[in-house]
Amino acid sequence: MNAVNSIDIPRLAERLIARLTLEIEASGRHIHLSRADVEALFGTGYQLNRVKDLSQPGQFVCAERVTLAGPKGELRNVVVLGPERPESQAEISLTDAVVLGVRPPVRISGEIADTPAVTVRRGDRTITLPRGLITAKRHIHMTPEDAARFGLADKQNVRLKCFTTRPLVFGDVEVRVSPKFATVVHIDYDEANACGFQKGDRGMILV
Repeated sequence: MNAVNSIDIPRLAERLIARLTLEIEASGRHIHLSRADVEALFGTGYQLNRVKDLSQPGQFVCAERVTLAGPKGELRNVVVLGPERPESQAEISLTDAVVLGVRPPVRISGEIADTPAVTVRRGDRTITLPRGLITAKRHIHMTPEDAARFGLADKQNVRLKCFTTRPLVFGDVEVRVSPKFATVVHIDYDEANACGFQKGDRGMILV
């Protein structure tokens, strides 16, 4: 058998695709809670129940669910994500915002200055977050090694070509670089529906 015939072409193609493209994930509406807000909603000393790990190290889905309420409507069964944060924050799509009757800014997670208030309910317990309601800006979590390989820097904005059932190119995708991250693209459900996203789809960075 010659050298060419001995090459596993399908596996080589798989490795090449994995190296040139990034995994895409769709993120649904969710909320991050502070210790004080966990206790206000669930009781003193209550601990969130971890049920599934997420792609980002240390992040996880909790068993707990809450309702978000706005001037026009509410969103039920909103998942709580852990771990707890210093300040609570809810992330919804722009379609969700229409249901609530609010206009959240498009922000990177954690950037909650000058954001709208939102009411959070769990059973007969209710709190109002004075700020923290956002629509997440589409972004790429990236390790420093992958950032160096792609020639990208933290907070740089790129375009992303999605290889999905309704292929399109997203602009203004922010790169977030940290040794605490795993390299994954995050879009919300509005964006996922726009491009026909299915689990396992990948995208390519266009600078």
